[in-house]
Amino acid sequence: MTTHPNTPPKEETPESRGWLREHSELGVGLMLLVLGILVLTDALTMDVDITQRGPVGPKTVPIAVGIGLLVVAVLLSLDVLRGGRGEAEGGEDIDLSEPSDWRTVLLLAGVFLGNAVLIGPLGFPISGALLFWGSAYALGSRHLRRDPLIAAGLSLVTYFIFNNLLGVPLPGGPLMGVI
Repeated sequence: MTTHPNTPPKEETPESRGWLREHSELGVGLMLLVLGILVLTDALTMDVDITQRGPVGPKTVPIAVGIGLLVVAVLLSLDVLRGGRGEAEGGEDIDLSEPSDWRTVLLLAGVFLGNAVLIGPLGFPISGALLFWGSAYALGSRHLRRDPLIAAGLSLVTYFIFNNLLGVPLPGGPLMGVI
């Protein structure tokens, strides 16, 4: 069937939007499928000649995880196409009729991005304090005297635990000689 050149493009009808809305879990299935393919591709192209010892090598777990992701993606998609629906959380205290709070999401994303950029030059104690304080602020806390002090203390304790007790080196930044 051909269309006339002056025919306007087909608009999305409420019925087609309704079908997409009813089957939105297919997006999760697609994401799992892509992730499974990515994990399998990475695992199968891994160079392991030097590290291979015994029958189970470093490729085993990523291949198992990739296959598991593909199986779950297919099973989820089949269930959704057969009419299966995920149940709403019974214990959640969320009003699903309210719109998303994009301001909070964007503030948190900015705080995490800022931490990723600042952790190198400033070190974890300072960037961690900014991360903890910024997260508290983004989530609604407005105690401008108390929050930075708690964030600094939490950051120093976290730095000490990871760096000194667990042996996970975190960048100290300008405070390297002080702490």
